[in-house]
Amino acid sequence: MILYDYWRSSSAYRVRIGLNLLGLSVKHVPVDLLTAQQHSPENLARNPLGLVPTLQLDGLTLTQSLAILEYLDETRGPAFLPTDPGARAHTRALAYAIAMDIAPICNLSVRQHAASLAQGGLTADDWQHHYITRGLRGFAAMLGTPTGRYCTGDAVTLADICLIPQVYNARRVGIDVTEFPRIARIVAELETLPAFVAAHPDQQVQR
Repeated sequence: MILYDYWRSSSAYRVRIGLNLLGLSVKHVPVDLLTAQQHSPENLARNPLGLVPTLQLDGLTLTQSLAILEYLDETRGPAFLPTDPGARAHTRALAYAIAMDIAPICNLSVRQHAASLAQGGLTADDWQHHYITRGLRGFAAMLGTPTGRYCTGDAVTLADICLIPQVYNARRVGIDVTEFPRIARIVAELETLPAFVAAHPDQQVQR
């Protein structure tokens, strides 16, 4: 099993959490986003969009973090999604809100491009701060009435796996997540779990 990732990529961070929760050992191969290794012929052959992560297992080459996590759920789980259809839909909605609505417009290439177009009117961090704050405000509202320790109950789900990397990015640009009390409480719980601790960027060899 080989994971092509970058230590600070939130998408790769999600997959590391999922692998850790399942107790799966993986070989990490770095793809340095800062030196544009994601656009190398080797990475494009694995991941035609020029992104990370890519996971190779079971004779497959899997891309897109949520697709990878759902594959792991289906083949090594059940692990990350509730069994009740309504709860599954809610969990997916929370995960998608981060992975599809917040994270893509705050990734490295987008925020750098936005800053370059602004010609000094804003910085990459300004852009990220605005969209992450707005996104977390909506995510907090989506959580609804508290029903357990984590996003959708007392079991870690796909929503929690997506939340922690997004909070990591929020903190990097100076967002105080205590502005969102329920998110802050859930994060405090999740950050004590060994699978989340081991997946944290600071625990990776900086590649």
